[in-house]
Amino acid sequence: MSIPSTFAISAYDLPLDAQQQLRLSPGYLAQWARSEACGGSSAAQLILGHLLLNGHGVTADHAAAYRAFLDAARDDSADAMNMVGRCYERGWGVPVDFAEAATWYRRAADRSHTWAQFNLGSLLLHGQGVSADLQHALALFVRSARGGNAKAMNMLGRYREEGWVGRVKLNSARRWYWRAAIRGCYRGQFHFGRFLSDEGQVAKATSWFQASLESAPREFSIEIAPYLARHADPRIRSVGLAAMERLKTAPRERAAE
Repeated sequence: MSIPSTFAISAYDLPLDAQQQLRLSPGYLAQWARSEACGGSSAAQLILGHLLLNGHGVTADHAAAYRAFLDAARDDSADAMNMVGRCYERGWGVPVDFAEAATWYRRAADRSHTWAQFNLGSLLLHGQGVSADLQHALALFVRSARGGNAKAMNMLGRYREEGWVGRVKLNSARRWYWRAAIRGCYRGQFHFGRFLSDEGQVAKATSWFQASLESAPREFSIEIAPYLARHADPRIRSVGLAAMERLKTAPRERAAE
């Protein structure tokens, strides 16, 4: 997990040389964030939380990250509310509590936070911490997708392909997978590749499968590589076999990623 690109450091009216140091020096950024966070800046508290969560410029400390996110959330930061929800969902600094995660996601989602809408939708889809509600989850994914969330677009593709709510609509599923794929969603890239493969567009499908594997986390790569390695077309099969070989030597990812 990287530091979000939305941190508006320039909004703090700092000299340009200080802004440059904040962007280039993790240690300087951490020092600055601690100072500003202690002064009550919710934006700095959010930054500090991400630094502590990822060990960027500081020693990783998930419990301290949770507290920083919570401080910012109490100041009505939707970004921070979503991150408090993530802490409860993933067990970062607090025991896993899906119900509490849903509470925080809902607060952020009500403020039109697209990631919170997606995260709450995922809990509703799987019935984690809340009663399963595929219709409500769909509404949240639609709102998130309209806000530009590629992962939500992929989920809309899944709804249309599987017919989880309403009829199966394969053409609609294909369009949503394409929208997710071109925005960098590795799941959308894989699913769009499946559709292209079924249509006989193997060269294009192979490119999308490769793109998916290049950005996908290890867990997803482990899931799709055997599928590709068993494909009837040798071009796609070679992509899967190469991915399986890489997985044998690739280092395992950190739990927080």
